[in-house]
Amino acid sequence: MLLHHPPRDELDLPSILHALSDPQRLGIVRQLAAQGGACACYSLAIEGTKSTRTHHLRVLREAGLIHQEMVGTSKFNALRRADIDARFPGLLDAVLADKASLAVAPPAQANASLVDAHAAVARATLRSA
Repeated sequence: MLLHHPPRDELDLPSILHALSDPQRLGIVRQLAAQGGACACYSLAIEGTKSTRTHHLRVLREAGLIHQEMVGTSKFNALRRADIDARFPGLLDAVLADKASLAVAPPAQANASLVDAHAAVARATLRSA
């Protein structure tokens, strides 16, 4: 089975941000980033039915955030970090920032972190235009 993966130059910021807007999909991206390599679908902690997991992984793949490859009867997933970083520098770092540090940070520090994340997205958008 051949799976569509958008090439690096066709990665679209609105599609990526939409894919990351869902907490389940953001969790998958965090898991893949922590893993550092490819892992099978069944090894990811994703809530819901098999069809729901498949849907979330498809949205991430079609947005260009992950690469999926069939190996036997298993589908392996890997974060396309190099492609995302090349196309939108700083975006994944901002998105993957430790959410726990934002939760316990004083409001001014949390706001500064959010401003940094928004600035990274703005820079990435300007570079891709």
